[in-house]
Amino acid sequence: MFIDRVKIYVKAGDGGRGCVSFRREKFVPKGGPDGGDGGKGGDVILEVDPNLSTLVDFYYSPQYIAERGGHGKGKNMKGKDAPPLILKVPPGTVVKDAMTGEVLTDLTKPGERFVVARGGRGGRGNVHFKRPWLQAPRFAEPGEKGEERWIILELKLIADVGLVGLPNAGKSTLLSVISNAKPEIAPYPFTTLRPILGVVSLGVGKSFVVADVPGIIEGASKGVGLGLEFLRHIERTKVILELIDLSGFEVDPYKAFDVLEKELKEYGNILDKKRIVVGTKIDIVEDRKIIEEFGRFIKDKGLPFIAISSVSRENVDNLIKATWRMLKEGDNG
Repeated sequence: MFIDRVKIYVKAGDGGRGCVSFRREKFVPKGGPDGGDGGKGGDVILEVDPNLSTLVDFYYSPQYIAERGGHGKGKNMKGKDAPPLILKVPPGTVVKDAMTGEVLTDLTKPGERFVVARGGRGGRGNVHFKRPWLQAPRFAEPGEKGEERWIILELKLIADVGLVGLPNAGKSTLLSVISNAKPEIAPYPFTTLRPILGVVSLGVGKSFVVADVPGIIEGASKGVGLGLEFLRHIERTKVILELIDLSGFEVDPYKAFDVLEKELKEYGNILDKKRIVVGTKIDIVEDRKIIEEFGRFIKDKGLPFIAISSVSRENVDNLIKATWRMLKEGDNG
């Protein structure tokens, strides 16, 4: 199961109580205070695990409470500090406060950590409260409460290139041809129900990651269909490939382009990224003038255009090379 958004409760451990104790030794009938401090409560820490790719574990177990610190003891013995509770999350996890919506952190690098709830400080033992006018304090501090909060974990896949298009635009087919991914492919809308990653290799030291997200329909930026739920997965990408079905069997290519541009613009800053408009399914386009006219239409808008067939692989290699060049231009810029 692919889960990319969860709400969980976290509570750090409370600090241990300080101890009320007095020195009791032979020939020392009235020894002074010797109560030790309580230990610190355990922190709750999020840590990036590169082997994870979903938040499914948090979906089934949404509550996490760290251990409390040990209580102080006599003879100035400090209570044991509680160990941190470490929660493993996949790369690309955005952490938000569930109450305010504030982004607390964005975890992307393997091994990166974030303390999402801090453990309470241990209470001071009565040895700290001895004064000239108070030789035998019979009180100590309780431990501080550990922090607690509801948080939202949102996964944004980390990919170099994002494939977007209306349903049946040919995204999954293209991904299966250019990468090692094996998405489900069928001639009906929303075959892709979850984001899929594939790695495209151009040789030693030359590769990039492509993300295929569910098809976008009109109104996706406002939550219609599956688009809004998964558009965040292309927010991190450097290059967007906008796939337009040139066969016209389901949607006129010009209409498809307008819908796609409108939804990407309304969602956020996606149109600020480098883009290539990719005309697909040219193997079933009988009149090649359709391809040429649509290509001129796209180029008049200042966008690069490449027409391909994933079935016959016509121009697919050219698309891969153009995408690679665009990625390298972004790195150098």
